[in-house]
Amino acid sequence: MKHKEHLIRKYLRPSKKMPTIWCPGCGIGIFMQALIRAIDRSGYGKDDVVMVSGIGCSSRIPIYLDFNTLHTTHGRALTFATGIKLARPHLKVITIMGDGDAVAIGGNHLIHAAKRNIDVSAFVINNQVYGMTGGQCSPTTAHGTRTTSSPYGNLESAFDISRLVEAAGAAMVGRATVYHTPLLDRLIDMALHKKGFAMVEVIAQCVTYSGRWLGLTSPADMMLWQRDNCVRVERAQEMTEEELADKIVIGVLSDRERPTYSHEYRKLFAELSKV
Repeated sequence: MKHKEHLIRKYLRPSKKMPTIWCPGCGIGIFMQALIRAIDRSGYGKDDVVMVSGIGCSSRIPIYLDFNTLHTTHGRALTFATGIKLARPHLKVITIMGDGDAVAIGGNHLIHAAKRNIDVSAFVINNQVYGMTGGQCSPTTAHGTRTTSSPYGNLESAFDISRLVEAAGAAMVGRATVYHTPLLDRLIDMALHKKGFAMVEVIAQCVTYSGRWLGLTSPADMMLWQRDNCVRVERAQEMTEEELADKIVIGVLSDRERPTYSHEYRKLFAELSKV
């Protein structure tokens, strides 16, 4: 009897790319496994997928996965992804970004990719800190949180990535944690099959930096924090503002139909070609 090829052997590049740069207990590996499972279920072949990333811990994922991949400059993953989608609309374009990559230097690109409704599946791994460069504040670091660049507490409020992208016009927005893996799997499936700009915010732990400052000293502690501080969107709708204070709402936050930029561009091109 022929055994089915293990997903790790099927999708990961040869061992010369290993081991990964991620610290033991990092949440990015959990997300990568969920992404592999979703792509395998989707029916996309390796040549059908282009995976684009910027700079950061999570942006290393395309280096390890055996698809058409592009490792770009900091904050620019969506600009490259937009160009690929316009040039090769039949391809499934996926972007992998961290919170600093997507919302700091890449923030304007994120807003406009959502506004244009570029047909891209975007995944933002949010560990609320710059994990690769020393644990500095990121745009999603909570107010009052101590980091290496805010030893007395962060003076700024945090961006709500999902609500920002929803307000900008994305077709689909979801949020999950790496603790809630069944939900994470479902949201990745939705994002891969949604027509238009689909973004999933993935709350993941950085044990080395944010965990140290928060007093959560193990990956298990940080994942239990995710369990205890997240609320499903269905339950959140029945809660008061006071009850939702300091809670993270997870689930499908927005799902709507909008024409994609590629579709509108091709339609206009066809009309002008008749003139």
